[in-house]
Amino acid sequence: MSKFEPQYQEKQQTIEQLANMVQSGWNMCSDIGISIPFAMYDAIGRRVQRSEIKDITMQNFLDIDTMPCFDHTLTDKIRGVSWFSGAQGRKAINTGNADVMPNYFRDAPSLFRDFIDIDAYCAVVSPMDKHGYFSTCNAATGFAQSRKAKRIFLEVNKNMPRSAYTSFIHISQVTALFENHIPLVTSAPAVEDEVGTRIGNYIIEEIPNGATIQLGIGNIPDTVGQLLKSKRNLGIHTELFTDSMMELLECGAADNTLKPIHEGRSVATFVFGTKKLYDFIDDNPGIEMHTVDYVNNPAIIAQHPNMMSINSAVEVDFMGQVCAESIGSRHVSGTGGQVDFVRGAVQSHGGKSFIAFSATASGGTISRISSVLKSGAVVTTSKNDVDIIVTEYGIAKLRGKSVYQRAKALIAIAHPQFRDELTFQARKLNIIV
Repeated sequence: MSKFEPQYQEKQQTIEQLANMVQSGWNMCSDIGISIPFAMYDAIGRRVQRSEIKDITMQNFLDIDTMPCFDHTLTDKIRGVSWFSGAQGRKAINTGNADVMPNYFRDAPSLFRDFIDIDAYCAVVSPMDKHGYFSTCNAATGFAQSRKAKRIFLEVNKNMPRSAYTSFIHISQVTALFENHIPLVTSAPAVEDEVGTRIGNYIIEEIPNGATIQLGIGNIPDTVGQLLKSKRNLGIHTELFTDSMMELLECGAADNTLKPIHEGRSVATFVFGTKKLYDFIDDNPGIEMHTVDYVNNPAIIAQHPNMMSINSAVEVDFMGQVCAESIGSRHVSGTGGQVDFVRGAVQSHGGKSFIAFSATASGGTISRISSVLKSGAVVTTSKNDVDIIVTEYGIAKLRGKSVYQRAKALIAIAHPQFRDELTFQARKLNIIV
């Protein structure tokens, strides 16, 4: 028996006992995706529903399962603050039942350290090792949150991968824990389609062997990952570690041998995907999970020659302004790490940043390339940071181009049925004369 086992037993509770420790007025937080303790939060939500506690705030990133803080029936008693939204958070925000925290993902740890009081940090962790440590697997913000929090509550799950170089929590730091060995939430692998494949083929023609890659969230970045299997000696330095990256390592397309830092190892700050991916991450010394203020630091990203960043967007205008987090004023998600990697990639020697999306939306009735962004649209990547825009109709290289040149290049990759109207709008705005 480990010498830390008595501490473990002393702090072990049932889920109901742990939830009963929560008091009205608390501000609670967790790291991203599979690190969110959904069962713990559900138990707390049941107490809220019974009017035993109120005024609870839950700070969260990427809600991949249901959370009581986004339940409209509990809005007056518990409220979510989304730093990067999933489907439930998106709906709650657009109906006025939740709040949004503007942030660059790289800044999230410092925002918690400097501005936010935390009554309890809550996390799903792998079982305690013989030295008394739990692995959080996802490392993005948990270190900063746990150091700031007055209390640490853990949901121990044997299905949680134990990853190298992640944020570890020692049993001596823990306030209370319970065991809950349920399957982790998974996401399905990308489904290849004609549009995504056409976009991906344009992008991979721009990516040399030996490049280091970052792939954002979405079908198109995942499709690009699949198409990169034809490359060699790729490196991985990314915010999100995906199934497609696992497959690049397995097939030998990625080996990290040419990276100037973390040579031979993939670097990420969180993982989300299939069970096969979680099993691949588990105890794998070739995958390093570091805090987001390191992984997403543009100065660190830029140290990788030929750094290639692939992300997606909702809309782009003639100036090159990229909206990736709203449809007009309707909330979709957050800034995430897009700007972090756009800036890092363009500062890299030979680096490129791709913003890729299908040319139309709503069944082909709306052009995603527009003269101006929709009223209320959030600018994610600014006109000064943007590099390359890609649709299924081609590539528009905007960096170093004037607004006139940008408009011409963007119109050329818009859907053909919208090009005349876009040209008319450009003339109306005196961009094209």
